[in-house]
Amino acid sequence: MPMREGYTEEMKVSREERKIWRTNAVVTVLIMGLSTLAAQAFFHYSRNSTSVAIIYVLAVMLVARYTTGYVPGIVAAVFGVIFVNYVFTYPYMKLNFSIDGYPVTFVGMMVVSGVTSTLTTRFKKQNEMLNEREKLLMEAEKETMRANLLRAVSHDLRTPLTGIIGLANTYLDSGTKLSEEKRTEMVDSIREDANWLLNMVENLLSVTKLQVGAAKMNTSPEPLEEVVSEAVLRFRKRVPGTMVTVHVPDEFLMVPMDAMLIEQVIMNLLENAAYHSGTDRPIDLYVEREADQVVFHVRDYGKGIEPGRLKTIFDGSGSDENASGDAHKGMGIGLTICKTIITAHQGTIQARNRDQGAEFLFTLPMKGKDDHDE
Repeated sequence: MPMREGYTEEMKVSREERKIWRTNAVVTVLIMGLSTLAAQAFFHYSRNSTSVAIIYVLAVMLVARYTTGYVPGIVAAVFGVIFVNYVFTYPYMKLNFSIDGYPVTFVGMMVVSGVTSTLTTRFKKQNEMLNEREKLLMEAEKETMRANLLRAVSHDLRTPLTGIIGLANTYLDSGTKLSEEKRTEMVDSIREDANWLLNMVENLLSVTKLQVGAAKMNTSPEPLEEVVSEAVLRFRKRVPGTMVTVHVPDEFLMVPMDAMLIEQVIMNLLENAAYHSGTDRPIDLYVEREADQVVFHVRDYGKGIEPGRLKTIFDGSGSDENASGDAHKGMGIGLTICKTIITAHQGTIQARNRDQGAEFLFTLPMKGKDDHDE
Protein backbone atom coordinates (compact mmCIF):
# COMPACT_ATOMS: atom_id res chain seq x y z
CA MET A 1 0.00 0.00 0.00
CA PRO A 2 2.75 2.58 0.81
CA MET A 3 4.46 1.78 -2.53
CA ARG A 4 1.19 2.24 -4.39
CA GLU A 5 0.55 5.57 -2.65
CA GLY A 6 4.07 6.74 -3.48
CA TYR A 7 3.63 5.66 -7.10
CA THR A 8 0.33 7.54 -7.31
CA GLU A 9 1.97 10.66 -5.88
CA GLU A 10 4.79 10.43 -8.44
CA MET A 11 2.22 10.09 -11.24
CA LYS A 12 0.40 13.15 -9.93
CA VAL A 13 3.64 15.18 -9.85
CA SER A 14 4.51 13.97 -13.35
CA ARG A 15 1.11 15.05 -14.67
CA GLU A 16 1.52 18.48 -13.07
CA GLU A 17 4.96 18.86 -14.69
CA ARG A 18 3.62 17.88 -18.11
CA LYS A 19 0.77 20.34 -17.68
CA ILE A 20 3.23 23.13 -16.84
CA TRP A 21 5.39 22.29 -19.86
CA ARG A 22 2.38 22.27 -22.17
CA THR A 23 1.17 25.59 -20.79
CA ASN A 24 4.64 27.12 -21.15
CA ALA A 25 4.88 25.89 -24.75
CA VAL A 26 1.44 27.23 -25.73
CA VAL A 27 2.02 30.63 -24.09
CA THR A 28 5.50 30.98 -25.62
CA VAL A 29 4.39 30.04 -29.13
CA LEU A 30 1.33 32.29 -28.92
CA ILE A 31 3.23 35.36 -27.69
CA MET A 32 6.15 34.93 -30.08
CA GLY A 33 3.77 34.28 -33.00
CA LEU A 34 1.76 37.43 -32.33
CA SER A 35 4.98 39.40 -31.84
CA THR A 36 6.29 38.14 -35.19
CA LEU A 37 3.11 39.23 -36.95
CA ALA A 38 3.36 42.65 -35.30
CA ALA A 39 7.06 42.91 -36.20
CA GLN A 40 6.41 42.02 -39.84
CA ALA A 41 3.65 44.62 -40.08
CA PHE A 42 5.83 47.27 -38.44
CA PHE A 43 8.89 46.41 -40.58
CA HIS A 44 6.81 46.49 -43.74
CA TYR A 45 6.04 50.16 -43.18
CA SER A 46 9.18 51.39 -41.40
CA ARG A 47 12.06 49.13 -42.51
CA ASN A 48 13.57 49.73 -39.07
CA SER A 49 15.09 46.56 -37.57
CA THR A 50 15.93 48.33 -34.28
CA SER A 51 12.27 48.97 -33.56
CA VAL A 52 11.52 45.36 -34.47
CA ALA A 53 14.09 44.24 -31.89
CA ILE A 54 12.23 46.27 -29.24
CA ILE A 55 9.03 44.37 -30.10
CA TYR A 56 10.82 41.09 -29.44
CA VAL A 57 12.29 42.42 -26.18
CA LEU A 58 8.73 43.17 -25.06
CA ALA A 59 7.69 39.67 -26.20
CA VAL A 60 10.49 38.12 -24.12
CA MET A 61 9.29 40.05 -21.07
CA LEU A 62 5.72 38.82 -21.61
CA VAL A 63 6.87 35.21 -22.02
CA ALA A 64 8.93 35.42 -18.84
CA ARG A 65 5.99 36.97 -17.00
CA TYR A 66 3.29 34.49 -18.01
CA THR A 67 5.27 31.23 -17.93
CA THR A 68 6.80 29.16 -15.14
CA GLY A 69 10.57 28.79 -14.80
CA TYR A 70 13.48 30.24 -16.71
CA VAL A 71 13.53 28.04 -19.84
CA PRO A 72 10.62 29.66 -21.77
CA GLY A 73 12.13 33.14 -21.38
CA ILE A 74 15.55 31.96 -22.51
CA VAL A 75 14.07 30.13 -25.52
CA ALA A 76 12.07 33.24 -26.43
CA ALA A 77 15.20 35.41 -26.16
CA VAL A 78 17.22 33.10 -28.42
CA PHE A 79 14.35 32.89 -30.91
CA GLY A 80 13.92 36.67 -30.93
CA VAL A 81 17.58 37.43 -31.51
CA ILE A 82 17.93 34.86 -34.29
CA PHE A 83 14.68 35.92 -35.95
CA VAL A 84 15.62 39.61 -35.91
CA ASN A 85 18.96 38.67 -37.47
CA TYR A 86 17.54 36.25 -40.05
CA VAL A 87 14.34 37.97 -41.18
CA PHE A 88 14.61 41.68 -40.43
CA THR A 89 18.32 42.43 -40.91
CA TYR A 90 20.18 42.80 -44.20
CA PRO A 91 21.05 40.48 -45.93
CA TYR A 92 17.54 39.17 -45.41
CA MET A 93 16.87 35.44 -44.90
CA LYS A 94 20.48 34.84 -43.97
CA LEU A 95 22.21 34.62 -40.59
CA ASN A 96 24.97 37.16 -40.19
CA PHE A 97 26.58 37.09 -36.73
CA SER A 98 29.17 39.69 -37.68
CA ILE A 99 26.64 42.52 -37.76
CA ASP A 100 27.70 45.47 -35.63
CA GLY A 101 25.80 45.51 -32.31
CA TYR A 102 24.44 41.98 -32.65
CA PRO A 103 26.23 40.64 -29.50
CA VAL A 104 24.88 43.57 -27.50
CA THR A 105 21.33 42.86 -28.69
CA PHE A 106 21.68 39.17 -27.86
CA VAL A 107 23.10 39.82 -24.38
CA GLY A 108 20.49 42.51 -23.72
CA MET A 109 17.58 40.25 -24.56
CA MET A 110 19.05 37.42 -22.46
CA VAL A 111 19.47 39.77 -19.49
CA VAL A 112 15.89 41.02 -19.86
CA SER A 113 14.65 37.42 -19.98
CA GLY A 114 16.72 36.33 -16.98
CA VAL A 115 15.80 39.30 -14.78
CA THR A 116 12.09 39.15 -15.66
CA SER A 117 11.95 35.38 -15.15
CA THR A 118 13.76 35.66 -11.81
CA LEU A 119 11.45 38.39 -10.54
CA THR A 120 8.24 36.74 -11.71
CA THR A 121 9.31 33.35 -10.32
CA ARG A 122 10.10 34.96 -7.00
CA PHE A 123 6.76 36.79 -6.94
CA LYS A 124 4.90 33.59 -7.78
CA LYS A 125 6.64 31.70 -4.97
CA GLN A 126 5.88 34.50 -2.53
CA ASN A 127 2.25 34.50 -3.66
CA GLU A 128 2.04 30.72 -3.19
CA MET A 129 3.51 31.07 0.32
CA LEU A 130 1.02 33.80 1.19
CA ASN A 131 -1.89 31.72 -0.13
CA GLU A 132 -0.72 28.71 1.85
CA ARG A 133 -0.37 30.82 4.99
CA GLU A 134 -3.86 32.23 4.47
CA LYS A 135 -5.25 28.70 4.12
CA LEU A 136 -3.53 27.62 7.33
CA LEU A 137 -4.91 30.65 9.17
CA MET A 138 -8.42 29.92 7.86
CA GLU A 139 -8.14 26.29 8.97
CA ALA A 140 -6.93 27.38 12.40
CA GLU A 141 -9.84 29.82 12.68
CA LYS A 142 -12.29 27.08 11.68
CA GLU A 143 -10.86 24.75 14.31
CA THR A 144 -11.17 27.51 16.90
CA MET A 145 -14.80 28.08 15.88
CA ARG A 146 -15.53 24.36 16.16
CA ALA A 147 -14.01 24.23 19.64
CA ASN A 148 -15.94 27.33 20.72
CA LEU A 149 -19.20 25.91 19.36
CA LEU A 150 -18.70 22.62 21.16
CA ARG A 151 -17.91 24.42 24.40
CA ALA A 152 -20.95 26.67 24.02
CA VAL A 153 -23.22 23.74 23.14
CA SER A 154 -22.06 21.77 26.18
CA HIS A 155 -23.25 24.57 28.46
CA ASP A 156 -26.25 26.10 26.72
CA LEU A 157 -27.93 22.78 25.97
CA ARG A 158 -27.09 21.03 29.23
CA THR A 159 -28.52 23.77 31.48
CA PRO A 160 -32.13 23.79 30.13
CA LEU A 161 -32.12 19.99 29.80
CA THR A 162 -31.18 19.67 33.45
CA GLY A 163 -33.97 22.09 34.36
CA ILE A 164 -36.55 20.19 32.29
CA ILE A 165 -35.56 16.85 33.80
CA GLY A 166 -35.63 18.27 37.35
CA LEU A 167 -39.02 19.91 36.93
CA ALA A 168 -40.48 16.81 35.26
CA ASN A 169 -39.25 14.56 38.08
CA THR A 170 -40.66 16.93 40.70
CA TYR A 171 -43.99 17.08 38.88
CA LEU A 172 -44.21 13.29 38.63
CA ASP A 173 -43.11 12.67 42.23
CA SER A 174 -45.16 15.40 43.92
CA GLY A 175 -47.78 16.39 41.36
CA THR A 176 -50.77 15.54 43.52
CA LYS A 177 -49.33 17.37 46.53
CA LEU A 178 -48.75 20.60 44.62
CA SER A 179 -51.29 23.34 44.11
CA GLU A 180 -52.74 23.95 40.66
CA GLU A 181 -50.90 27.25 40.48
CA LYS A 182 -47.57 25.57 41.25
CA ARG A 183 -48.16 22.81 38.70
CA THR A 184 -49.04 25.40 36.04
CA GLU A 185 -45.88 27.33 36.91
CA MET A 186 -43.75 24.18 36.54
CA VAL A 187 -45.30 23.31 33.17
CA ASP A 188 -44.72 26.87 31.98
CA SER A 189 -41.07 26.58 33.00
CA ILE A 190 -40.75 23.29 31.12
CA ARG A 191 -42.32 24.85 28.03
CA GLU A 192 -40.04 27.88 28.31
CA ASP A 193 -36.93 25.72 28.53
CA ALA A 194 -38.17 23.55 25.65
CA ASN A 195 -38.60 26.65 23.48
CA TRP A 196 -35.10 27.71 24.39
CA LEU A 197 -33.82 24.29 23.33
CA LEU A 198 -35.72 24.66 20.06
CA ASN A 199 -33.93 27.94 19.46
CA MET A 200 -30.59 26.28 20.10
CA VAL A 201 -31.43 23.49 17.65
CA GLU A 202 -32.34 26.10 15.02
CA ASN A 203 -28.96 27.72 15.60
CA LEU A 204 -27.17 24.41 15.16
CA LEU A 205 -29.12 23.70 11.98
CA SER A 206 -28.09 27.13 10.72
CA VAL A 207 -24.45 26.22 11.25
CA THR A 208 -24.83 23.05 9.18
CA LYS A 209 -25.75 25.28 6.21
CA LEU A 210 -22.32 26.86 6.38
CA GLN A 211 -20.75 23.64 5.05
CA VAL A 212 -17.55 23.95 7.04
CA GLY A 213 -14.58 23.52 4.75
CA ALA A 214 -16.29 24.97 1.68
CA ALA A 215 -14.36 27.61 -0.24
CA LYS A 216 -17.05 30.25 0.06
CA MET A 217 -20.52 31.03 1.34
CA ASN A 218 -23.32 30.58 -1.18
CA THR A 219 -25.04 33.96 -1.28
CA SER A 220 -27.54 35.70 -3.52
CA PRO A 221 -28.79 39.30 -3.63
CA GLU A 222 -31.65 39.68 -1.15
CA PRO A 223 -33.87 42.72 -0.42
CA LEU A 224 -32.58 44.16 2.84
CA GLU A 225 -35.94 45.44 4.09
CA GLU A 226 -37.63 42.05 3.65
CA VAL A 227 -34.90 40.17 5.51
CA VAL A 228 -35.04 42.58 8.45
CA SER A 229 -38.85 42.50 8.50
CA GLU A 230 -38.98 38.69 8.51
CA ALA A 231 -36.43 38.48 11.35
CA VAL A 232 -38.37 40.98 13.49
CA LEU A 233 -41.67 39.14 12.87
CA ARG A 234 -40.11 35.86 13.99
CA PHE A 235 -38.68 37.56 17.07
CA ARG A 236 -42.02 39.12 18.04
CA LYS A 237 -43.71 35.73 17.82
CA ARG A 238 -41.11 34.19 20.10
CA VAL A 239 -40.76 37.12 22.55
CA PRO A 240 -44.10 38.97 22.25
CA GLY A 241 -43.56 41.21 25.28
CA THR A 242 -40.49 43.01 23.88
CA MET A 243 -40.77 46.11 21.71
CA VAL A 244 -38.42 46.68 18.76
CA THR A 245 -38.02 49.92 16.82
CA VAL A 246 -36.76 49.38 13.28
CA HIS A 247 -35.08 51.79 10.86
CA VAL A 248 -33.75 50.83 7.42
CA PRO A 249 -32.36 53.01 4.59
CA ASP A 250 -34.91 54.66 2.33
CA GLU A 251 -33.15 53.37 -0.78
CA PHE A 252 -33.92 49.87 -2.03
CA LEU A 253 -30.86 47.73 -1.25
CA MET A 254 -30.07 44.25 -2.54
CA VAL A 255 -27.38 42.71 -0.34
CA PRO A 256 -25.56 39.43 -1.12
CA MET A 257 -26.36 37.03 1.74
CA ASP A 258 -27.93 33.79 2.84
CA ALA A 259 -31.23 35.28 4.00
CA MET A 260 -32.12 32.53 6.49
CA LEU A 261 -28.73 32.73 8.20
CA ILE A 262 -28.77 36.53 8.47
CA GLU A 263 -32.31 36.37 9.89
CA GLN A 264 -30.95 33.93 12.48
CA VAL A 265 -28.19 36.40 13.39
CA ILE A 266 -30.70 39.25 13.84
CA MET A 267 -32.94 36.96 15.90
CA ASN A 268 -30.05 35.93 18.16
CA LEU A 269 -28.96 39.52 18.77
CA LEU A 270 -32.51 40.68 19.50
CA GLU A 271 -33.08 37.78 21.93
CA ASN A 272 -29.74 38.50 23.56
CA ALA A 273 -30.81 42.11 24.13
CA ALA A 274 -34.24 41.04 25.42
CA TYR A 275 -32.86 38.51 27.92
CA HIS A 276 -29.70 40.26 29.11
CA SER A 277 -30.32 44.01 29.03
CA GLY A 278 -32.22 44.00 32.31
CA THR A 279 -34.73 46.56 31.06
CA ASP A 280 -38.15 46.67 29.39
CA ARG A 281 -37.25 49.60 27.15
CA PRO A 282 -37.58 49.03 23.38
CA ILE A 283 -34.64 47.60 21.46
CA ASP A 284 -33.33 49.62 18.52
CA LEU A 285 -32.63 47.79 15.27
CA TYR A 286 -31.33 50.03 12.52
CA VAL A 287 -29.34 49.54 9.34
CA GLU A 288 -27.03 52.00 7.62
CA ARG A 289 -25.16 51.93 4.34
CA GLU A 290 -21.50 52.87 4.57
CA ALA A 291 -19.56 52.93 1.28
CA ASP A 292 -19.48 49.35 -0.03
CA GLN A 293 -21.09 47.69 2.99
CA VAL A 294 -24.21 47.76 5.16
CA VAL A 295 -24.02 47.93 8.95
CA PHE A 296 -26.67 46.37 11.21
CA HIS A 297 -27.04 47.81 14.74
CA VAL A 298 -28.90 46.15 17.62
CA ARG A 299 -28.91 48.40 20.68
CA ASP A 300 -30.55 48.10 24.09
CA TYR A 301 -30.76 50.59 26.95
CA GLY A 302 -30.03 48.29 29.85
CA LYS A 303 -27.10 47.47 32.10
CA GLY A 304 -24.51 46.92 29.36
CA ILE A 305 -21.78 44.27 29.16
CA GLU A 306 -18.97 43.70 31.61
CA PRO A 307 -15.87 45.29 30.01
CA GLY A 308 -13.83 42.14 30.61
CA ARG A 309 -16.20 40.10 28.45
CA LEU A 310 -16.25 42.32 25.37
CA LYS A 311 -13.21 40.69 23.76
CA THR A 312 -14.39 37.11 24.29
CA ILE A 313 -18.16 37.45 24.12
CA PHE A 314 -18.37 35.76 20.69
CA ASP A 315 -16.06 32.89 21.63
CA GLY A 316 -18.56 30.85 23.63
CA SER A 317 -16.41 31.26 26.71
CA GLY A 318 -19.17 30.72 29.21
CA SER A 319 -22.45 32.25 30.27
CA ASP A 320 -23.50 35.29 32.17
CA GLU A 321 -25.76 33.66 34.67
CA ASN A 322 -27.53 35.70 37.26
CA ALA A 323 -28.80 34.76 40.63
CA SER A 324 -32.01 33.30 39.31
CA GLY A 325 -30.12 30.70 37.34
CA ASP A 326 -32.40 30.94 34.33
CA ALA A 327 -31.29 28.89 31.37
CA HIS A 328 -31.86 31.91 29.17
CA LYS A 329 -28.93 33.72 30.72
CA GLY A 330 -26.37 31.74 28.74
CA MET A 331 -25.01 33.88 25.90
CA GLY A 332 -22.59 31.26 24.56
CA ILE A 333 -23.87 29.43 21.53
CA GLY A 334 -26.08 32.16 20.06
CA LEU A 335 -23.33 34.79 19.82
CA THR A 336 -20.74 32.23 18.72
CA ILE A 337 -22.99 31.21 15.84
CA CYS A 338 -23.54 34.87 14.96
CA LYS A 339 -19.79 35.29 14.55
CA THR A 340 -19.52 32.07 12.52
CA ILE A 341 -22.27 33.18 10.12
CA ILE A 342 -21.00 36.74 9.67
CA THR A 343 -17.40 35.58 9.16
CA ALA A 344 -18.61 33.16 6.48
CA HIS A 345 -20.25 36.17 4.76
CA GLN A 346 -16.89 38.01 4.72
CA GLY A 347 -18.29 40.48 7.27
CA THR A 348 -17.35 41.59 10.77
CA ILE A 349 -19.19 41.60 14.10
CA GLN A 350 -18.47 43.36 17.37
CA ALA A 351 -19.99 44.37 20.68
CA ARG A 352 -19.53 47.59 22.62
CA ASN A 353 -21.01 49.51 25.51
CA ARG A 354 -22.76 52.82 24.99
CA ASP A 355 -23.52 55.58 27.49
CA GLN A 356 -26.58 53.55 28.38
CA GLY A 357 -26.85 49.90 27.44
CA ALA A 358 -24.95 47.80 24.91
CA GLU A 359 -24.77 47.66 21.14
CA PHE A 360 -24.02 44.79 18.78
CA LEU A 361 -23.21 45.60 15.18
CA PHE A 362 -22.24 43.54 12.19
CA THR A 363 -21.35 44.35 8.59
CA LEU A 364 -22.11 42.69 5.25
CA PRO A 365 -20.29 43.63 2.04
CA MET A 366 -22.48 45.02 -0.72
CA LYS A 367 -20.58 42.91 -3.25
CA GLY A 368 -20.00 39.17 -3.13
CA LYS A 369 -16.45 37.88 -2.94
CA ASP A 370 -16.46 36.87 -6.60
CA ASP A 371 -17.55 40.35 -7.70
CA HIS A 372 -14.29 41.93 -6.63
CA ASP A 373 -11.30 42.06 -8.87
CA GLU A 374 -8.81 39.34 -8.18
